[in-house]
Amino acid sequence: MTRKKVKFSHTKWLLPLWILLIGSIVLYMIAHAVQQDDSRHIRTLAELNAVTYGDNMIADLNAGINITDTLEQILISTDGRIDKFDIIADRMMADYVRSIQVAPGGIVTDIYPAEGNEAGKIDLIHDKYRGETVKYSIANDALIIHGPFELEQGGHVLSIRNPVFLQDEKGTPYFWGMTMVIIKVPDIFQHSADALTNFGYQYRLSKTISPLTDEYTVVDQSEETLMDPVSYDFTLGGCNWRLEIMPTGGWKNGTLLQLIVLCGITVILLLMVLTISILLVDEQRKKFRRLSLTDSMTGLLNRNGFNLQLEEYLEGNKQKNCVGILLDVDNFKFINDVYGHTIGDQVLLQLSQSLVQAFPDNSIIARNGGDEFCIILKDCSAEEAAPMIDAFSKTSRSFSAKGVEHNYSISLGYAEYPANAEKVSDILRYADIALYEVKLQGKHGALAYRPDFHNSKRTQLGFSLSDISDNLPGAFFIYRAEKEDERILYANQEMLQLTGCTDLDDFMHFTKHQFRNLVHPEDLTQVEESIWQQIESGMNGYNDYVKYRLAVKDGTYKTVLDYGRIVESEHYGSVFYVLVVDCEFIKTHYDD
Repeated sequence: MTRKKVKFSHTKWLLPLWILLIGSIVLYMIAHAVQQDDSRHIRTLAELNAVTYGDNMIADLNAGINITDTLEQILISTDGRIDKFDIIADRMMADYVRSIQVAPGGIVTDIYPAEGNEAGKIDLIHDKYRGETVKYSIANDALIIHGPFELEQGGHVLSIRNPVFLQDEKGTPYFWGMTMVIIKVPDIFQHSADALTNFGYQYRLSKTISPLTDEYTVVDQSEETLMDPVSYDFTLGGCNWRLEIMPTGGWKNGTLLQLIVLCGITVILLLMVLTISILLVDEQRKKFRRLSLTDSMTGLLNRNGFNLQLEEYLEGNKQKNCVGILLDVDNFKFINDVYGHTIGDQVLLQLSQSLVQAFPDNSIIARNGGDEFCIILKDCSAEEAAPMIDAFSKTSRSFSAKGVEHNYSISLGYAEYPANAEKVSDILRYADIALYEVKLQGKHGALAYRPDFHNSKRTQLGFSLSDISDNLPGAFFIYRAEKEDERILYANQEMLQLTGCTDLDDFMHFTKHQFRNLVHPEDLTQVEESIWQQIESGMNGYNDYVKYRLAVKDGTYKTVLDYGRIVESEHYGSVFYVLVVDCEFIKTHYDD
């Protein structure tokens, strides 16, 4: 606790820089989030405006369509005669209308106003450019908005053609001709286009030229090129229309971003007095993350998530069989101690992935903690699951460390509900008993729970490596018995105390992982000669005794007696097990 306080006071002057750094990151995140949200809002608003003004354009076009409908009703009511055409057409004229026409039998005979439109009196059905569309309109009794067309005298128009059908004396419909309105674009929807521009939008209105093609052509557009516009599609006059819009200047609000940055800088300055509160909030956030349902390293459920899914399964499946499995990695602590936690994490990640691949998709699979995993196999018995479990436990497994492959194994115990456990929630307790039985029988295997597995064995053999390491009354360490690599593999608590180290990592850093760095340079030659002689003799299990000065972290040396025994290890080859005795300690407590 004292060390932490001192460290905090020494680094207090850095707090403004930390606040600036963290505040800048938070400001960026907030600005980015607000910008994204604002862009979404702008886009949503643009979509609504596209619909609104698209509907307005439909209403504008319908005003032109209504003219043809009115003429059609007059023709129907007068049995195909239209008197005083010019007077009627004049009353229907509007600023956006270029001309109003009627075409009995498909041949244009009357045009209002006549002046300037003399060329419009044509045979529509047999016209090179209009014939196919006109025939389609007649065949389908469909009003068609054809175009746009460019006029020789300038400007563009759309042609609204409405086929008129009358009935003969027998009531049979027959084609009379067409009523038509030639409308100017963009005049007909100029009000909507101006409104879009006034609201700060660029737009483009396109349509298919006729019902006979899917190709779109531009009817009208603003000056700017559209980038990722929103669009509103509608069908009118037998053609497909598309109104596309985007805000002038793009989708990002630069003014808003500047305001956020300015406010953010102000907030960062205020954060200097709120640093402690932020740290407390951050600790709470980390705590909530740890309590989440998923194990962050493997991606599997953690125990909380496992329990939650198990409860959900129990709600509707209390009468169904299931199998609970508990497994762990054999000698996992040695893997961590010797090859490092990074390699240990790789082993756990590899094992978690193989669990997902080996067991059914509906299984509940979780990391129980450390190197222990738990599984529920749904809707099956232990007898049914046994082949799959045995095959998984016997699968060859290895990990790579410094380019060398090393094998490792797992132990696995399992139990069945309801055969072994009265409640599904107790099934892992029986699987744990079976797992312990595997450990007692030499590890690397799988056993199903049997009633003759007794917990009493745990009491008799309930000493873990950490118990022995922490409580062994003597300094003890292990290192490789190789001339070129005297790498230290392990040291117990008393060895750490003897050398003045705080923990195993501190000890490894102090010794640089090599035994030779524990020996006084003047004693090194005679110590190594003794060690090499023992290595070359090949006398496993033989004790060697050597006296030398042992290095201490504070720069001093202690005279010690080293009892070393060379042993062949399954995992590490030839290693030395070494017991170190402080000679000064012996002198103090014993006369001889």
